[in-house]
Amino acid sequence: MFKLPKEKLKILKALNTPKKIQDFLDLMPMNFEEDGETFLSPMSVLEKKVCHCTEGAVLAALAFRVNGEPPLVLDLTATRDDFDHVISPFRKYGKWGAISKTNHSVLRYREPVYSSIQELVMSYFHEYTDPKGRKTLRSYCAPVNLKRFDRLGWMTTQEEIDYIPEYLVKVKHFPILNRNQIRNLRIADKIEIAVSNIPEWKK
Repeated sequence: MFKLPKEKLKILKALNTPKKIQDFLDLMPMNFEEDGETFLSPMSVLEKKVCHCTEGAVLAALAFRVNGEPPLVLDLTATRDDFDHVISPFRKYGKWGAISKTNHSVLRYREPVYSSIQELVMSYFHEYTDPKGRKTLRSYCAPVNLKRFDRLGWMTTQEEIDYIPEYLVKVKHFPILNRNQIRNLRIADKIEIAVSNIPEWKK
């Protein structure tokens, strides 16, 4: 199937529910890119057994595809003082949920209970804070189907797949706040800041 190595295909076929995909990613250590920025392909992630959010989202998308679902990723953009985030949205029972690989304590898996992509995105808003407690989520793109990159071999290559995050940066994004809303945002409570600054994996 999709010319994937048999041993890798077996792993991906076993990830046949969103829960199993998320559990699999949660067990994988965070890729801290200690030797420089990386955009590991799904095959490399399975070999190295580490990933960051974009790499995890693309691997999740491939697991969905192997099991008959569309391979989707979605970009969440933040202010210059914070990091963007990439998730793999999925639809189940007519509702949207998301797979999320993160070192953040709260920007995690979303159950498929959201009626629209916008609802799903907004579920991340209040917890999407920088270390000082400032709410930093600003925009999102529509789900991108990774089939568009099939000709580049994203599913089977061992090479980096930087063309996917490059596309996510360029694709149209939808703002979620206007200037007045941004100006009046409240800083998170001390307890919220403390919780959000708890990492899952330490360098």
